[in-house]
Amino acid sequence: MKEAAMSASETLIPAAMQAVVAYAPGDYRLETVAVPEPGPGEILVKVEGCGICAGDLKAYDGAPSFWGDENQPAYIKAPMIPGHEFIGRIVKLGVGVTQFAVGERVISEQIVPCWACRFCRRGQYWMCEKHDLYGFQHNVNGGMAEYMKFTKEAITYRVPEALPLEQAVLIEPYACSFHAVQRAQIQLGDVVVVSGAGTLGLGIIGAARKAGPGKLIALDLFDDRLELARSFGADLTLNPRRDDVNAEVKRLTDGYGCDIYIEVTGHPKSVSQGLAMLRKLGRFVEVGVFKDPVCEDWSIISDRKELDILGSHLGPYCYPHVIDGILDQSLPTQGVVTHALPLARFREGFDLVRSGDRSLKVMLLPGEA
Repeated sequence: MKEAAMSASETLIPAAMQAVVAYAPGDYRLETVAVPEPGPGEILVKVEGCGICAGDLKAYDGAPSFWGDENQPAYIKAPMIPGHEFIGRIVKLGVGVTQFAVGERVISEQIVPCWACRFCRRGQYWMCEKHDLYGFQHNVNGGMAEYMKFTKEAITYRVPEALPLEQAVLIEPYACSFHAVQRAQIQLGDVVVVSGAGTLGLGIIGAARKAGPGKLIALDLFDDRLELARSFGADLTLNPRRDDVNAEVKRLTDGYGCDIYIEVTGHPKSVSQGLAMLRKLGRFVEVGVFKDPVCEDWSIISDRKELDILGSHLGPYCYPHVIDGILDQSLPTQGVVTHALPLARFREGFDLVRSGDRSLKVMLLPGEA
């Protein structure tokens, strides 16, 4: 019966599908393209849903860090299908795949490691030198399509059927949040400031709460996000539009400043704010993706405060922890997904993410009208 079901599932796969195809900044089109064919070791999945992240928006809007300029080569290899926050169900297996079965619900880490460079050989696969990411190169097309292929190099996990789609689609961004908290090395009693209460910031608040900070402070320009941050575990929320956030944090810390500042917005003003807010010997963790270069006085980092500056990239080794945390509700998710749109309305989705007004995670639903 199982073999018959597998055979029947495979015969239902169409030859063509709808997909968003990116050609250039702002030139993203809904097109009919061929359904990919899984080769040896590969997996074909039918996409349930795909989130739009801030990085997707910055790519859509033409950030040089993605499309290149006179100072850096293009990272994007167009034309490609964007989307790296996806959940899918296996519909076909390539030759040699034995650890998964047709019908299983799965997710793949956003990076597709080469497994041959010095970083991959050391287990630091998230910094793979080749650095293919689903949704940014045409050899690893992403999830803004009805079907997508997990390559033979992919890191794939099963997703519990008990997770509703609006929770499951948060696994990828929450893995990034989890890794950021690991990088922050929060100690018991630390005063931790999270700048930005979007999807990543809210995921950081949930994960940071587990580390036992003395005070967890969330900053954002939107009060609805701050309200959600409080429900996720923030002890204090501040809005830089009306609050003197630096003065308030200094007041709460006897004038010293916060121990840890986690920057999630990708906005230059948030960087300046964090460098000013941190105590001497404090720790700055950068998570955000920037549209343009940021200039700061590095004397603050060295001569004045001797700060630790750390980056945080992707969510290595974090997916199992995040899946468990979402499942047992120790990582809150309620209210993060605010919009679910059919694939054909992808431009509306990007506009919602750009505005940020009453919108957080926007999810596209391939196959729905």
